[in-house]
Amino acid sequence: MSGFRTLGQREAVAAARAMLLAGIPHAVVLAGPAGVGKTTLALDIAAALMCTADDPGARPCRACRACRMVEHGNHPDIHRLVPRGPGGAIPIGGKGEGGVRDLVRDLSLLPVEGGARVAIVEAAQRMTDDAQSAFLKTLEEPPAGTTILLCADDEDRLLPTIRSRCARIRLGPLGIRDVEAVLVARGDADAPTAARLARITGGRPGHAIAYALAPNAAPIRGEITRTLLDLLASGPSARISGVRDLAGRAADLVRELDADEEGAEVAASSDEPVARIAASERRRGALALVAIWRSVLRDLALVGRDATASVRELDLVDDLRAAAARLGGDRPGAFLHELDIAGERLEGNVSPELVLDVLALHWTAEARVA
Repeated sequence: MSGFRTLGQREAVAAARAMLLAGIPHAVVLAGPAGVGKTTLALDIAAALMCTADDPGARPCRACRACRMVEHGNHPDIHRLVPRGPGGAIPIGGKGEGGVRDLVRDLSLLPVEGGARVAIVEAAQRMTDDAQSAFLKTLEEPPAGTTILLCADDEDRLLPTIRSRCARIRLGPLGIRDVEAVLVARGDADAPTAARLARITGGRPGHAIAYALAPNAAPIRGEITRTLLDLLASGPSARISGVRDLAGRAADLVRELDADEEGAEVAASSDEPVARIAASERRRGALALVAIWRSVLRDLALVGRDATASVRELDLVDDLRAAAARLGGDRPGAFLHELDIAGERLEGNVSPELVLDVLALHWTAEARVA
């Protein structure tokens, strides 16, 4: 469909096109890793539903008034719900705080333009259990002409009763060459830079574009990766202080990547107490650090199996080989499990400092003593 802005996701776009032509279900989960284009595809579907072009196969036309409003983000019948607050959750709401009940209330009103309405829930896996339960009635019996699109990085965190009421479109990482081509075609980076960004972001075009638009981001990420490898040979106290410093650098990285979006809004806001802002940034930094740590573990495992052509940090192959030799073959997999647990705790309400201190103590090439 020529009017779609989604990049590289041919099968997902084809599935969305088929749904639109056949009559789209009232609720659809767009599932896949962060940065692969779920929100972009949701907006493409919304534009197609709002489009007034005579030929259904040509929607979205990107030329009619409705398409232009969708493009500019000001269509009154498209309702978006995003995570808010220091925990980055989507609450049950109901008091104008941007929660599920506020969305349900908006959907109960008549459409402004008199046609379709679309609700887009970004990072839907961040809805609290109470919020998901409050959303069930709307999913079962949505208002006439309403389509609900749930974008989820991890659909397993959605309640089974939510998933069972939705159709599903899956999006996955693209090939490195595909992401490289996207960056070059957009004019965001030259070919060598595009190739490196495609690799370090694991085939996720949204993340690669963000790195390309933030020239300081890739060097910060490289610094974090190198320091993690260096800390393997350090003592416990040095590892703890080093990992805490890296969490700060990871928070810097997050601010670089979304300086024009949430990060800038948080930094400029005078409405939230300073302590809440600091807590939010610490948690985001810790989550970003854990994500980079996972990538390091992936590269260590690949190097340990002589699959260096597939590592993401090609300029660190020698350092990765040395670290892999110190760790041994089974350690990367075991520590990856610890990172998964740490990520779950950070998504909850556990202190970021406590989670990172535990990881730092275990991040060693020495045999752990029971």
